[in-house]
Amino acid sequence: MQGKVAIVTGASRGIGAATAKILAERGAKVVVNYARNSTEANKVVASIRENGGEAFAIQADARSMEQMSTLVEETIKNYGTVDILVHNAGMSFVQKSFEDMTFDEFIQKPNDELQAAFVSTKVVLPYMKKQNYGKLIYISSGLSNHPGPNFIAHGTSKGALNSFVKYIAQELGSQGITANVVSPGLVETDATTSMPEGFKHQLTASLPLGRIGYPEDIAKAIAFYASDDSAYLTGSYLPVSGGGEM
Repeated sequence: MQGKVAIVTGASRGIGAATAKILAERGAKVVVNYARNSTEANKVVASIRENGGEAFAIQADARSMEQMSTLVEETIKNYGTVDILVHNAGMSFVQKSFEDMTFDEFIQKPNDELQAAFVSTKVVLPYMKKQNYGKLIYISSGLSNHPGPNFIAHGTSKGALNSFVKYIAQELGSQGITANVVSPGLVETDATTSMPEGFKHQLTASLPLGRIGYPEDIAKAIAFYASDDSAYLTGSYLPVSGGGEM
């Protein structure tokens, strides 16, 4: 990935931060996108620079065509092109059973998820087409295939994302652009710290590899898709779950 340019949305913490760091470690110039937390995003940039990498942080709502267009313009101004997009922007969602949920509560997450994926892809596409090269990586969830209680909005949105990526892969493959899905199982991040420890222990016991994931586990799978080692892979779905999706 030496000299490649990567945009990572939702990169101020968790999987996104780990991904930004590992891509930079492997030679990419990284744009650290964040929605609100500039302090954490700048910490990611500082860490990358301290280790000899190149990065800068920029705020943008992944759902906003205007803001994401500005982000890409800044990327081009600083680094000249864009080779890799990691769509990792997280969207809030309502956790309720289907019976207790209204349609407006339900549809908010699929709408936000797909809007962010659509916009992020649209804004990088002209540059990838121009160079006949691009790596599109979208972060899904094992809940897209294996339902969990009260996750109907989230799981449905990620299932829709999985389908979206197949269409992108089919349409853009002839232009040197690949599109793939990385699908984490449960990962130890600040977003999962509120989960009951008993539930985590129960899940861990059921996993063939005997532990829940860390952000670095997911980041390494993303880095594979961002590299030319995955040149003949597109439209694929990779569960990174310690065997949990079996």
